[in-house]
Amino acid sequence: MRIDASGLHYRQLNQQIKAAVAEGETEFELVNVCGHRYLGSGIDQPVNIRVEGIPGNDLGAFMSGPRIRCSGNAQDGIGNTMDDGLVVIPGHAGDVMGYSMRGGCIYVRGNAGYRIGIHMKSYLDKEPVVIIGGRVRDFCGEYLAGGKLIVLGLDQPAGEPLVGKYCATGMHGGTMYVRGEVDPALLRPGVSATEIGDDDRQVLRDLLAPYCAEFSLPLDEIVGGLFVRITPHTARPYGQLYAY
Repeated sequence: MRIDASGLHYRQLNQQIKAAVAEGETEFELVNVCGHRYLGSGIDQPVNIRVEGIPGNDLGAFMSGPRIRCSGNAQDGIGNTMDDGLVVIPGHAGDVMGYSMRGGCIYVRGNAGYRIGIHMKSYLDKEPVVIIGGRVRDFCGEYLAGGKLIVLGLDQPAGEPLVGKYCATGMHGGTMYVRGEVDPALLRPGVSATEIGDDDRQVLRDLLAPYCAEFSLPLDEIVGGLFVRITPHTARPYGQLYAY
């Protein structure tokens, strides 16, 4: 089903999509998208949505099952509390991506903004995965409670930090992998950053195989690079901060 978003309010566009899903439609092509919010949000069917243009905030929020593929960049709040499914961004992503995400995958080929993966968590048998091809800004992995957050640092200028300040603040679960060196000054107390071993490299290979297939990237070359694993020291980093 092809929908031209030109002149449509985001509510109208989402109403058309959800009405079509209720009638059994599984394939969508949205064209002339420009800042339309909440695309795919709340949908719990395994539909395919292709977005031509730049989607607005909360792309794929609260969704459980759809596969969304964009044509370029996307704005803030991608995958907010996402339960399952896939979001593919071949360009750059905005801030607060993967907030409270508890399942599914988000693949970004370019860079991402601030507070990526905050409050991300595993839920029941689900484990969310966020992979960024470039770099991230401050507060990445803030309060991370579960899942896998991977920063590849592809196509970055020499000397450019791959993570911003206050990385992994309050992290108490999950794992971050950064392909490259991480300045300890950018990390908050309570986490460790160590080079990966063979077991981690196999985990990365399994996670990165579909990502590299999406963007036609060399899997062996990427997995074979230097990776740092960031993990928390404790599941209760603030356990004695306010009460004893």
